[in-house]
Amino acid sequence: MQNIPDGLIVIVKRACPTCALIEPILAELANSGLSLTVIAQDTADFDVGSGQQIADADLGWSWRLDCEIVPTLIRRDQGAEVDRTYGWFRDDWERVSGCDSLGSDLPASRPGCGSKTQDPGMAEKLAIRFGAVTFASREVEIGDSEDPIEACYDRGWSDGLPVIPPTPERVYRMLLGTTRKANEVLGLMPPDLVPCTVEKVAINAVMAGCKPEYMPVVLAAIEAALIDEFGMHGLLCTTMFAGPLVLVNGPAAKSIGMNSGVNALGQGNRANASIGRALQLVVRNVGGGRPGEIDRATMGTPGKYTFCFAEAEDSEWEPLSVVRGFEKGQSVVTLFAAEGVQAIVDQKSRTPESLARSFALSLRAVDHYKLVMHGDAMLVVSPEHARLFIEAGWSKTRLLQELETLLTLPGSELVTGAGGITEGMPANMAEANLPKFRPGGLMIVRAGGPAGLFSAVIAGWAASGPTGSTPVSKEVLA
Repeated sequence: MQNIPDGLIVIVKRACPTCALIEPILAELANSGLSLTVIAQDTADFDVGSGQQIADADLGWSWRLDCEIVPTLIRRDQGAEVDRTYGWFRDDWERVSGCDSLGSDLPASRPGCGSKTQDPGMAEKLAIRFGAVTFASREVEIGDSEDPIEACYDRGWSDGLPVIPPTPERVYRMLLGTTRKANEVLGLMPPDLVPCTVEKVAINAVMAGCKPEYMPVVLAAIEAALIDEFGMHGLLCTTMFAGPLVLVNGPAAKSIGMNSGVNALGQGNRANASIGRALQLVVRNVGGGRPGEIDRATMGTPGKYTFCFAEAEDSEWEPLSVVRGFEKGQSVVTLFAAEGVQAIVDQKSRTPESLARSFALSLRAVDHYKLVMHGDAMLVVSPEHARLFIEAGWSKTRLLQELETLLTLPGSELVTGAGGITEGMPANMAEANLPKFRPGGLMIVRAGGPAGLFSAVIAGWAASGPTGSTPVSKEVLA
C-alpha cells in the first residue's frame, strides 16, 4: 500500500446520502488547485475533478486513517495530520480546506454515516488483516465441511460441553478486555508446566464463553491457581472429589454482573459459569490436566466444569477479601480447593447460639465425622441466616470464634474404633482436644437468595502436608 499522501483526503462511500450530497464539492476542491485524494470504500465512481480516487475495497486506507464516520475530511502536511472533520458542516470544511464559500447551494450541515470499518466485527478483522495484532499460538485450519464446534471437541479442547470456536477475531476481542500484553507469561501451568501467557488464557476464555470484560477476573484466577501454596498440581492428581472454586469480591464482581444472590452456586449467570470454566479449560488445554490421564479423581465433582460465584457485600459483615487482609473496595479473587455442596437446613433456630451449633454439627461431617485437620471448609451463610447473627450483633469474626470453640473436639470421640467405627484418628490422640480445622482452614462467606433458612458447607481438599492445598487470594488488575 502506498504512503498516505499530503494535501486533502476525503473518505466516502456511495451508500451514504451525505457523501452523495457533497460529491460536487470534491471536484470544487480539486479544481481549486488543492491536492485532493478521495478514498471510496464501496465503489470508486465519484466525480473528483482533477483529484485522484482510490478504491478502498479492503478498507486498508480507511483503517490506516482511523476513519469512523463518512464523509471524513483530513488535511495532511509533511507526512502528518494537521486537522480533520466529518459529516458535512460547511464552516468546518472551509476551515480544514482553507477554501471559502464551499457548497453555497447545499444545506449548511448534514450528519454523516458510519464508516464500513465500524461494521460489526470489522474492527477485529481489520486489526488482524493489517497486522495490528499478531498471535504466537499456532492457528489450526479446519476443513470447509467440518463443523467448528465438533472440530474443537474432536481435537480434545472441550470439557465435554460445546465450546466457542476461538477464531482470531474473537481472541483479539477478548484481549481488548485487559491492558496486559498478550505475550506476558503468568507462570508455568501444571501438570505439564507449560508457559501460560495472557494470549493462551484469552483463547480458553473465548472457548468458555467469557465476555472481554471478564478477562481481568479470569487472569487473577489463573494467577491464583499458579501460587505454590494452592497446589494446583496436587489438586489435579488427587483421587479426591475436589477442584478449584473461584470466589470474587469487590467492585469487579458487580461491574461484570456476577451472581451472589438467588442460585449463586448454580446455573444461569454467564459470568459465574464462564469464568470458572475458563480456569478449568486453561488447566486442561494449556497444562494438560485431562481426566483419566493426570486427573485421577475417583468420582470427581460437577464443580470441575465450573465453580465460581461472588460474595454478597450488602451487609455489615466484612467480605472475605477484607478478612484475608485486603482493603475494602479492592477486587479480589480467592481460590479454594472445593468438593461438593452440603446443605444446612435449620428453620427453627432463633438465637445465634443455636444456629451456630447447627452449623458446627454440619461442619463436623467434612471428610468424616471423626477426622480433624484433614480438609478446609467454606461456610456459605444465606441472607436469612446471616440476618439472625447480624441483628444479634455478631460479626463474621464472632461467628468464626464460636464455631472454632464448638469444633474443638475431645479426642476420645475421634480415635480409631470409637463409636464402633474403624475410621478415625490415631489412638495416641485420645486425651487431646482437637480442632476440626487448622488455623485459617474455615472461611465464612455470605451469599444466596433472600428467602430460605438454608446455608451450605463446601468441603475442601486436604489442607495439611506438602501435597495439600491452602486457599489463596489475588487482586484483580486491569
